[in-house]
Amino acid sequence: MNAAAILAGVLIGWHLHGIPDHIRTTLLHAIGLAVTVMGVSMTLNNVSGPGHEYDSMIVIASLVVGGAIGEWVDIEGFLESLGRRFETKWARPNGRGHVAQAFLTATLVFCVGAMSILGSLQRGLEKKHDILFTKSILDGVSSILFTSAFGPGVVLAIIPVFLYQGTLALLAGWLQQWMVPPVLTIVTATGGVMILGIGLNILRITSIRVGNLVPALIVAALIRGAMIAVLGR
Repeated sequence: MNAAAILAGVLIGWHLHGIPDHIRTTLLHAIGLAVTVMGVSMTLNNVSGPGHEYDSMIVIASLVVGGAIGEWVDIEGFLESLGRRFETKWARPNGRGHVAQAFLTATLVFCVGAMSILGSLQRGLEKKHDILFTKSILDGVSSILFTSAFGPGVVLAIIPVFLYQGTLALLAGWLQQWMVPPVLTIVTATGGVMILGIGLNILRITSIRVGNLVPALIVAALIRGAMIAVLGR
């Protein structure tokens, strides 16, 4: 369902590729600003207030350790290599088909966040689709904007979205004991920093290798889970 919504958005967005350059530039800036605000909101809403005294430090530690792991494995390099394989086939006639950037940006925006996890768990445990329906609508609209700005490489995000959320749904019963609210909170906060990085990259303020920060999500979950096991909170 979520993958189909993204595909529909890509098909619509691809038909908008003929818009003038100045409109495309403004659209790209709008996307960058929106994604940046999303990232800041995801982080601040989950590390501030009572009960979150250690969460900001966990986020920092997770990004450092996860970033080191990501650089060692070179996740970003792999994703860029995969994108370049499609570049010659899918690049726009005017040379603006940024397949690798489209794939990486869309994948992280669609997969990082509590809705991906909670929606998949709700489907696996309760056979309900409320959260995934909402997420599908949001992702469909976002894919229209991403495709009109970056090109059809956004469609590649369907693969990780389908595999990631499908796996979570299938393993929902086992994951439920681990995906407790404090763990979801810290994973969402860490993901928010990554989304912020994507927004800054879109605005061309930075050139952060966000893909190599992906392991930080797992590191954050492990650290928070260990704290719960040892300290009980």
